[in-house]
Amino acid sequence: MNRRHTSKTFSQSDIALQIDDLVEAVERSEGSVQSLTASGKTKRTKLTRYFENLDQMLALVSHGDDYHYGPYLRLFQQACYDVGVEHSPLVGIVSFDEETSQYRDYSDTLNCLAERIRQLTRERTYRRRRDDARYQQRQQSREVAEYVDLIVDRYATTLVVRVDLYYRSAAQARLRVEHVFADLQRLIRSRERNPIFEHEIGYICRVEQGERRGYHIHAAFFFNGAMVRGDIYKAQQIGALWEQITCGKGSYHNCNQDKAQYGDECGIGMIHRRDEQARGNVHHAMNYLAKRSQRLSLRPKRAKCLRRGKPVRR
Repeated sequence: MNRRHTSKTFSQSDIALQIDDLVEAVERSEGSVQSLTASGKTKRTKLTRYFENLDQMLALVSHGDDYHYGPYLRLFQQACYDVGVEHSPLVGIVSFDEETSQYRDYSDTLNCLAERIRQLTRERTYRRRRDDARYQQRQQSREVAEYVDLIVDRYATTLVVRVDLYYRSAAQARLRVEHVFADLQRLIRSRERNPIFEHEIGYICRVEQGERRGYHIHAAFFFNGAMVRGDIYKAQQIGALWEQITCGKGSYHNCNQDKAQYGDECGIGMIHRRDEQARGNVHHAMNYLAKRSQRLSLRPKRAKCLRRGKPVRR
């Protein structure tokens, strides 16, 4: 019996993360995914569970013309193509063996796919993509630090507001990454006319994904400290605007409300230009937005995960 069903439909973000986990697990392992015993029973291994939603994974990587895939998804897509993996509504997951001109059964398909993934992880192209990702992270960290200095140097005091923008659990199931970028674009455009952003002098936003919150956005907004002082209230205003933009599907976390927990290392709230320790704390807080601690496995083509305002000068 080749057919493999899953009773649960996962969100786009969840399936993308499952592909990442699958590639990493296969890369670290050896041997088969599963096999059939002499009596016809399926013998599972530690790898088997990573392939349980293979039909949904195939559906995700079939939209290559719409998205830019990260290194893991690109490798998985290539491996599925090389092995000829496909999902049939009648028999489930199969692949075509060109040497025998026959379809492989489910277990053979998984084993061939895993072996091809291992082969691809050892190729120079895959290693180069991962190295490029690490280089991009270091470059973005430098650019964010330079941007923060330009912002903080502009006025005697700068108000730093941090909010985490995400989606309610009920909305995550149907949420696609292009919806997140569209909502973020609406938020950024609203800065031009919404009085909430009066005296705003810069911003940094990053789209990420995680197991608990799915797609979400870490955001920081900078205001002229001589004109805007209520950082907690300002974060509440931005969060309420996010809820409005997402038609109630979104929610937020007010980081400024919890800033006391950071003590002397706090890099949000009111920052004085001549306070070098506070400036360093802002660098540390904003560098968190540049790091790839929570990867984004796919994004719309030409979309940028890290967004920031135009550099300002005194």
